[in-house]
This record gives sequence, C-alpha cells and structure tokens, in this order.
Amino acid sequence: MAETAPAPRQGPLSHVRVLDLSRIMAAPWATQILADLGADVIKVERPGVGDDTRAWGPPFLKDAAGEPTRDAGYFLAVNRGKRSVTIDMAKPEGQAVIRQLAQGADLVLENFKAGALAKYGLDAASLRAINPRLIYCSVTGFGQDGPRADQAAYDFAIQAMGGLMSITGERDDAPGGGPQKVGVPIVDLMTGMYAAVAVLAALARRNETGVGDTIDLAMLDVQAAFLANQATNWLLSGRPPKRGGNRHPNIQPQDVFPCADGFFVLAVGNDGQFRKLCEAIERPDWATDERFATNAGRVRNNPALTPLLADRFREFGRDALMRALDAAGVPCAPINDVPQVFDDPQIRHREMLRHLPHPVAGSVPQVVSPLRFAESPLRFDRAPPTLGQHTAEVLRELGLEASEIDGLAASGVI
Repeated sequence: MAETAPAPRQGPLSHVRVLDLSRIMAAPWATQILADLGADVIKVERPGVGDDTRAWGPPFLKDAAGEPTRDAGYFLAVNRGKRSVTIDMAKPEGQAVIRQLAQGADLVLENFKAGALAKYGLDAASLRAINPRLIYCSVTGFGQDGPRADQAAYDFAIQAMGGLMSITGERDDAPGGGPQKVGVPIVDLMTGMYAAVAVLAALARRNETGVGDTIDLAMLDVQAAFLANQATNWLLSGRPPKRGGNRHPNIQPQDVFPCADGFFVLAVGNDGQFRKLCEAIERPDWATDERFATNAGRVRNNPALTPLLADRFREFGRDALMRALDAAGVPCAPINDVPQVFDDPQIRHREMLRHLPHPVAGSVPQVVSPLRFAESPLRFDRAPPTLGQHTAEVLRELGLEASEIDGLAASGVI
C-alpha cells in the first residue's frame, strides 16, 4: 500500500470529514464536490477490487511507462480529492473499523440497496446512535420505502422511466426520430448535486441544533423533480410534452440551424433579441410580422418561422454569421466537440482543465470544480487515489499501531 503525506486541506469545508461508503457515480459525484470544497473524504473500497468504476474501461490511465493501470477514466472523473481505504465490511473487524471512522465523521454517504447496511450495523440508526451529530445520506434508485424500494437502478433506466427520454431526441416522424438518453449520466450527476445540497443544508441546521440528520434521496425522485418546465407545461395544459429535437418548447427561435459550411445554435430569449437577429441578417420585416413579433406568436408559428430562418442562414458562412450575431447581442454558439471545448479560450482562461500529481502515472488530467470563492479559494492537489493508497495513513490516525494494521492486512480485512 503506497502512502502519501496528508496535505493540509483548504476551502470552505476544510473543517468537515466525510465517510464515503459509495461507489459508481451518483453519491461519488456528491463526495467529489465536497472534496473539492476542502472536506476530508475517506473513501471505503473493497480490498483487491475497489469501486466498480475502476474497471469500467477502456480507456484506462497509463502509468509512467505508458502501460495501462487498473483505473478507468470513469473512476478518475468522480473521485478526485479523496483518500482511499480498503476495508472488508463483511468481516466484523472491518465493521468495527468503519464504526470508528463514523465516530469521527461529520457526514456519511452511501448508495447500497435499501436496508443492505443494517446487517452490518452500518445503517443510519446504528451509526447515529454512536454519533448523534452524524449526517447520514442514503442514495438509492427508488428511496427507502415504496413498492420499488428493493430494486436496483441505473441512470439509463431512470432516464427512461422518469420521462426524460420521452422529451429527448428528434420527433418520431423526422429522420433519426425516437427516444434518446442524454450523452452524460445526467440522473447520476443531478442526484449527486442534490445530495451535496442536502448534506450542506443538514450541516447548516446542525450548527443551530447540534443534532445530525438522516437523508433519503432517490434517483427517480430527482428525475421527476428536474422535469422542471416540461412537467409544469403538462400540469397546466393537460398535454404531455413530446420530443421536439433541439427546439425549445416555450421560447423561439431556439434550435440548431444550418449555415453554408456547418451548423450553429441560436438561442433567442426575448422579443428584443429577435429584433436584433432580424436586423443582423437584414430581414427587419420579420420582427414586425404579426406572426413573429412576440414570443407567443413565434412559438405558435414556429413551423413557418424555422424554414425562413434556415434558408436565410444558409446564405452565410458560420464564422461570419456568428460574428455578426455576437456583435448584435444575439445569443448563439458553435457546436463544439469535446476537444474543442477544452481548446476554447474562455475554458483555458478559467483553468477548468488541470493536471494533478499522481503516484503511478506522474500526472492525471482533471476537469475541476467550476466553483470560485474569493475568501476561501479551492485547491486541487489530490488526484483520484489508487486503491488503498491511504489505508495505513487513515488507520494510524485512528490510533492503530503498526502491528494491528499488519494483522488486519494478514486476515484480509484491509
């Protein structure tokens, strides 16, 4: 087990310790957010195996000699800033170590199936009995109760059953029509964001009451919540939203449009911007056309407006058109691929891509937190850990002697 000297934490959560019993994506995304904010996140993994996502490749991180390591890009995307400790929670000795860690923790996050940790004495009731200040957050597919509570869930399935795929993708009668999932595991990511918000709210309340809390967060609930305007559109109109490709259901013109040499996104948000658009493309008469003068009219008459705009845009090269729209204050954007995103001057200026020191690879690329604090700036100096990298370090912090650590290793507990 390789060891590294613990770096002093900084950031707004540098006083917080998190016990991370989670794996895969949703809850690890939350704990990475907390780690970025300065929290000391101790990630408990299975000895010899680790988080499932370590094996979800290729691609895999390469070591200094160019050979693939055992850590996939998927794992590296959601575990920055954490300390990895290997503990077999199926063994009583492992359960005892985890309980010791929970006694000194502020937060526990886990994403086992509902009730699974109770048999190990690591559920919310058991750990909060020994640490009443503990905030315990459980992330599951369907929650701790209800007819689906015992079922496992993955992002793709929740996107489907939670309605997202019914409104994502081109309409059925268009080329390529049919339901589509989002290109990143958006339910996992949004669940992680909600989990981070929830535990921070519980921390704020604990500062007032001195008492922790138990949080029950379900991916399906999260998906239903962020149907947002599409759900409210249905609730108000009684008409189920349908897939419309890139067209916005409530604001027009917002779509992908062709140019002479490619495509771009137009995102007009109000009547003033539409007038500026019409002036920029030398069709001011469209801004006074009663069909298009207001947003409500443009939404109702979109089948007429979109072909007019598409034909006009085809007369322009993309770069020239976007320069003209930018100068006029009309929101628009190129459709970048991922390499182009990280070559964008604004992204480079904001230093969203960093390379952090890594004990095996030398360095590892990381897309860092977008949060910026004037008084407590974030520091990114702890790469995603190798499996068990910090086991001995953390156990020493618990007061275990070297002989005790060696004994746990010999018996397969760590």
